[in-house]
Amino acid sequence: MKNIRNIAIIAHVDHGKTTLVDKLLKMSGTFRENEEVVDCVMDSNAIERERGITILAKTTAINYKGYRINILDTPGHADFGGEVERIMNMVDGVLLIVDAYEGTMPQTRFVLKKALQAGVVPILVVNKIDKPSARPKEVVDEVLELFIELGADIDQLDFPVVYASALAGTCSLDPDLSTQKETMDPILDLVINHIPAPLVDTSGSLQFQPALLDYNDFVGRIGIGRVKRGTMKTGEMVVCARLDGSQKQFRIQKMYGFLGIKKIEIEEANAGDIVAIAGLPDISVGETVCDIGHIDPLPILKIDEPTLQMTFGVNTSPFCGKDGKLLTARKIEERLFKETERDVSLKVEVNDSESWIVSGRGELHLGILIENMRREGFELQVSKPKVIIKEVDGVKMEPFEDLELEVPEDCVGPIIEQLGMRGANLESMNNFQNQVRLNYTIPSRGLIGFSTNFMTLTKGYGIMSHSFKEYRKYESSDIGERKLGVLVSMENGKTTGYALGALEDRGTMFVEPGVDVYEGMIIGECNRETDLAVNAVKGKQLTNMRAAGSDKTVVLKRPRPMPLEAALEFINSDELVEVTPNHIRLRKKILNTELRKKEDAKRQ
Repeated sequence: MKNIRNIAIIAHVDHGKTTLVDKLLKMSGTFRENEEVVDCVMDSNAIERERGITILAKTTAINYKGYRINILDTPGHADFGGEVERIMNMVDGVLLIVDAYEGTMPQTRFVLKKALQAGVVPILVVNKIDKPSARPKEVVDEVLELFIELGADIDQLDFPVVYASALAGTCSLDPDLSTQKETMDPILDLVINHIPAPLVDTSGSLQFQPALLDYNDFVGRIGIGRVKRGTMKTGEMVVCARLDGSQKQFRIQKMYGFLGIKKIEIEEANAGDIVAIAGLPDISVGETVCDIGHIDPLPILKIDEPTLQMTFGVNTSPFCGKDGKLLTARKIEERLFKETERDVSLKVEVNDSESWIVSGRGELHLGILIENMRREGFELQVSKPKVIIKEVDGVKMEPFEDLELEVPEDCVGPIIEQLGMRGANLESMNNFQNQVRLNYTIPSRGLIGFSTNFMTLTKGYGIMSHSFKEYRKYESSDIGERKLGVLVSMENGKTTGYALGALEDRGTMFVEPGVDVYEGMIIGECNRETDLAVNAVKGKQLTNMRAAGSDKTVVLKRPRPMPLEAALEFINSDELVEVTPNHIRLRKKILNTELRKKEDAKRQ
């Protein structure tokens, strides 16, 4: 038992967790000499690779100097923070990775707080030490201050520090860049010497608690967790203590261990091992698998409540079925419920026969589900994200978030003005090296639609992070609604350069000439506060009369691109985003121009 170490890798977004796991796997000899291995091997999903983010926690293991080190690569985004919390129950230590220039960020605080609460042993890795702007000594001081602020005990404050460049595959125990060597051994040696072996009892009765879920079509739902006590064998009958207090007997059909990026079928697991089991089709996070006759449930794990919801519906636009293969309500419903098998923080409720209310942890969480579905060939339409309002003792409560921004000095004014209109409260403001760090408390709905705006205002130089803080009393106001109206097509057909040229002074276009549009489709943002129905398909009247200047070529401004995230942030509550494998279109809920005018008149 002494030869097992269970660790998690935690950090803020983009501080280099997955790259470090990569190098640990490659440099510890886990792969064969001739094995072809891609970069960021742990990010297995296509979207994870494109965006360079980890969406789901991944389990891996390496063999080093006779030790088996189980490693969990955790997500850094606030939307997937619930996974970090549950993983702390499976490990005895964490590698806290902090960027050598950026230092401690909001998610660093969030993940470290979870680790300290769970009482695990920390090791600090100051990453990206080879950056020209690296300031390793100040960063270590910042981390120490954060530990003290979060109430770490004396043992936790005595953490070892290692300096690394995960990208270059170098590390050393000295902050001086010249001491960096091409090896990951100092980190692995610290893990072996500093992180304790699992404190477990192999002879007691079985206790196993899944903290993560996986799913495959052959064996169904898979529970991943750590064997807390006893031993577990493939084929034996066990009992599951359910969350509602009931019990269910089942046979363990398959059991998997992890090595490198492979799942390996195993016959037996002992206390301290991290394994995946299949056999109970509806096993859930936080339940306890025990020996029959020795039922001893572990404390239930907390799963973060969803804070945001959207309505997913069957595509009802005139272009339905032109792109996708999977259009029917039955197919969409099957796919949504299949996602809940793997993702515990996602909730799906049937709204009516052709729509579903999908609740998740944030815009990114739901946006990635939509992106995955469109890549699989689905067509659907989705509504504006809404925050989930709770009622506590008859009082309406809404979620609030901690927001931290780092912006260039010359952008501070517009940012403060924007956030003031979104109900945000400024907590602190610090200047360093022409950069300003702003800390806010903001209602979650004030963040909907803010990130695109933020990037425009800071010309792409701003850094923004936020994490859920608490529920507070709901203040009724129209925070989060777009102020400007839209340009809506009143005709079906193909857009023409002539028509778009005439409309340019009315607002910003989202389409270029030669694009198919339909009545009720949004083709641009109006520069006034009201919507405007326009004809974008009108052609030029051709006559045989010539006039000077009549053959001038129309020169159009570039249309504003509208990827999925921007579209979801842009729409108002009376609008939808139509998502198909090849197109993302914005549209009004009511397509008919006359009917829409009547509805608008009723509302005013």
